[in-house]
Amino acid sequence: MANYKVGTDIIEVARIKEAMQDTKFAQRVFTSNEIKYCESKNNTKYQSYAARFAGKEAVFKAISTFLNNKYDIDWKNVEIIDDKNGKPCVNLIDFKLENIEIDISLSHVKEMAMATAIAFDKENLDGTI
Repeated sequence: MANYKVGTDIIEVARIKEAMQDTKFAQRVFTSNEIKYCESKNNTKYQSYAARFAGKEAVFKAISTFLNNKYDIDWKNVEIIDDKNGKPCVNLIDFKLENIEIDISLSHVKEMAMATAIAFDKENLDGTI
C-alpha cells in the first residue's frame, strides 16, 4: 500500500498583500519564477502570491514526516510553477526527497487562498489507497 501524506493551508490574501509591502518578503519566500508569474497577474497578483504561499505551507505539512528535521527545507526550496497545461506543480530546488512525488492544488477568491498537497512514495504506488 502506498504511503500518502496530505497537507492543506488557507490564508487571507490581505495578509500576503500587507507582507509584500516589505520588499524583502517576496525575495525571502518566492523564487524568481514565482515572482515573475504572480507579477504577470495584474488584477489577481496578490491572490496568486497568497495561493503559492499556501501551497508552500501545504507542501511543508505533507512532506514533514519524510524529513529528518523540518528545518532542513526552506521557502525557496519549494517552487510552485505551472506545467505546460497550466496546472500548478511542485519543483523542489536544491532539495531531494527520494521516491517522493508531490501533487498540489491551488485555489483563490478575492479574500482567501488555499492549497492542498499530497505527497506519496512512488516506489510503493500500487493503485490502492
